[in-house]
Amino acid sequence: MYHEVQEGDFHVNSIRLKLIITVHDQNHVETLQANLNFNSEPINSKIMIYQLNHIEKQSYIPDIVNRDYRTASVFRKYGIDFCCGAKLPLEAACNIRGIDADAVKDDLERVTQNLTVSNMLRFDKWGLGFLADYIVHIHHDYLRAILPEAMESLKSFTKGHQKKYGYLLELTDIFCSLANEMLVHIAQEEEVIFPYIKQIEHAYENRESYASLLVRTLSKPVEDMRTHEHEVIVRSLNRIRELTNNYESPANACTSHKVNLLTLEEIDNDLIQHLHLENNILFPKAIKMEQELLQHR
Repeated sequence: MYHEVQEGDFHVNSIRLKLIITVHDQNHVETLQANLNFNSEPINSKIMIYQLNHIEKQSYIPDIVNRDYRTASVFRKYGIDFCCGAKLPLEAACNIRGIDADAVKDDLERVTQNLTVSNMLRFDKWGLGFLADYIVHIHHDYLRAILPEAMESLKSFTKGHQKKYGYLLELTDIFCSLANEMLVHIAQEEEVIFPYIKQIEHAYENRESYASLLVRTLSKPVEDMRTHEHEVIVRSLNRIRELTNNYESPANACTSHKVNLLTLEEIDNDLIQHLHLENNILFPKAIKMEQELLQHR
C-alpha cells in the first residue's frame, strides 16, 4: 500500500514542474523519473503542488481566454483584444503595446487560481456578527469588483451584436438594473441591516435591558427592505436564465459572447450562495433572537 508522499522539482523539456507523487519506496520514484523522461535532478523532501494554471507566453490569446474566461478581465485591463481580431501569442501582443509580458502572465495566473469553500463549513454554527462580516468581505466585495466591469462588458458587446442576437437588449437592461440594485442593496445591508443584527446579537447575549425597545424600533423597516429587495433579485436572476438558456452559448458564439455569459453565470452562482447565507441562516437566526428578546422583556 502506498503510504509516503514525496515532492519533486523536475525539468521536462526545460519546464520546471512541482509534482505531488505518492510512492512506497525510492525504486518507485526512480522508475517514475525515468519513465517521464526527467533530467537527472533528484527527487527530494516532502510535498509540493503542481501549478495547474500555468500560462505560456507563446500561447495564443484566444486560446487562453477559451480555456478560462476569467482571463478576459486581465486582457481588458491592459487593452489587449482577445476576441475576433486577436490572432497573436501573448508575448507578441505585449511587445507590440510595450507591456511587460511577465506582469500580464502573472495577472493571468492569479485570476485563474481556483479558490474553494469546503461544504464541511458549518455556517449555521457561526455567530451572527462573524457571518455578517464574512458576507461583506467575501460576497459584497466580490460584487463591488465584478459588477461594474460586467455591466460595461455586456453593454459593449450588445452594442455591436444586438441585431444578430435579439435577446441582448433585454438581457443588458435586466442585468444592469439588477447590478445597480445589488450595489445599493449591499450598501444598505452594511449601513443598516448588519449593524442592527449585531446589536440584536449583543443584546441577546448580554440580556440588555433596552433589547425589546431596539426590536420594536427597527425590525419592521429592516424586514420590509430585506423581503422586497431579495424578491427583486430572484425575479431578475430567473429572467436572465430564461433569456440565456441557462447561460448556454450559441453554436456560433464568438469569444466575447462566451465570456459575457460565463461571467453572468459566475455572478449568478455567487448570488445564490450569498442569498442562501442571508435568507436561510443569518436572517432567520436574527429573527429568532428578536422573538426571544420580546418574550423576555
